[in-house]
Amino acid sequence: MTTLKVQRRNMETKAKELRRQGYVTGNLFGKEIEASIPLKIEKRDAEKIQKECLKGSQLYLELDGKQYDVLLKDIEYDSMKNQIVELDFMALVKGEKVHSVAEIVLHNKEKVVEGALEQLLTEISYKALPEALIDKIDVDCGNLRVGDTIKVSDLEIASDKNIEIMTHLDAPVVSVIASHNVLPDAEEETEDK
Repeated sequence: MTTLKVQRRNMETKAKELRRQGYVTGNLFGKEIEASIPLKIEKRDAEKIQKECLKGSQLYLELDGKQYDVLLKDIEYDSMKNQIVELDFMALVKGEKVHSVAEIVLHNKEKVVEGALEQLLTEISYKALPEALIDKIDVDCGNLRVGDTIKVSDLEIASDKNIEIMTHLDAPVVSVIASHNVLPDAEEETEDK
């Protein structure tokens, strides 16, 4: 599992100043943590985590010589500045279910040649013990045809006894709809001129 070294943030230093110094801000919170712990994370380490982990990923945080088993709860990203602004982590408690999300990753989209592939859900909400957490759900779209729909209940996660799905089981994840891209006839084009 991935380990991220973080430092305790001094709240007297503004977040904007920390970003100028090459840091990303963050928070560590959880049931066994008295108050939220403000964090500062080196920008390159935060970017590495963003590439390796999705929202809902489980990893270790190393803070003040102590290691925390955490869930990446939120990634705040400024697309205008093309930078991570904040990372929030929830400390996990062994034996206690936690609410999380698993991102849906579509594969073989290019094999859908009839119709248009429409992704209706990007993540599944669920509850599970720390040892049963997942961060992504792979969906193969290679055999889908016009009119096909994959629902939450069709996914492997729905039959996992260790996971309690919070998203409605009948919710459509992805479907293939008929595309209506009709090119105008050559005669119509000449009439317009």
